[in-house]
Amino acid sequence: MYAHPQHDSKYDVQSLRKQAGRWMKSLRERAGLSQRQLAERVGLDYYSFVSQLEAGRGRVPPERYEVWARALEVEPKAFVKGIMRYYDPVTYAILFDEDGADAQDPTQTTRAANANDDA
Repeated sequence: MYAHPQHDSKYDVQSLRKQAGRWMKSLRERAGLSQRQLAERVGLDYYSFVSQLEAGRGRVPPERYEVWARALEVEPKAFVKGIMRYYDPVTYAILFDEDGADAQDPTQTTRAANANDDA
């Protein structure tokens, strides 16, 4: 019988969602935004959705990744790579490394590249 890889015991979805929430909160704080400000930037009527995401309940819809990335002042490709690590660890592992553990936060690379562009 085929077991769905995303439900593999190797991937604790609840834990991954909480990690994603902490990661997104760190991006929001680095951008100097409150939950309410971020909600406004991404076009939400209520900031409670931001709170839910940061608590590990819910996901950013894929069709909104670019909006969220820009609101958080992160290059969209880096944001998608970062969020995929938590939302889709199987695909992330196939695309980026063998065990799914990223050597560094992909937004760090983007910030370093942007700093070099400014120099």
